[in-house]
Amino acid sequence: MPALVQHLGTGRRKKAVARVFLRPGGGQITVNHRPIEQYFPSEAARALVRQPLLATETSEKFDVIINTDGGGITGQAGAIRLGIARALCEFNVELRGKLKQLGMLTRDPRQHERKKYGQKGARKRFQFSKR
Repeated sequence: MPALVQHLGTGRRKKAVARVFLRPGGGQITVNHRPIEQYFPSEAARALVRQPLLATETSEKFDVIINTDGGGITGQAGAIRLGIARALCEFNVELRGKLKQLGMLTRDPRQHERKKYGQKGARKRFQFSKR
């Protein structure tokens, strides 16, 4: 039995983490054992996930298996995008220049700011009353 050829990429955004596996195949994308259409109801999130594959013209070459956890829909889609881009770089180093130029290998550093005590949220305060 031949060894399973797959390329791994890990992506993170906000509180979301995505582990991406690229395997030779016909272009099927599976997120947490569900088809991408079922997991991401919005077309915007699905487009974000497909961006690196379309940019490198490899969407029909690989089956993409994704395990994602934490965060929300947008955070997970951004994490998957970074994970796919990193996995594509592992597959072929020549794709790195194109992906880097499009900004797909940059980890978005923005994080959730914690709520402070004595306040309503991270920055919002309770209404001030003079008397």
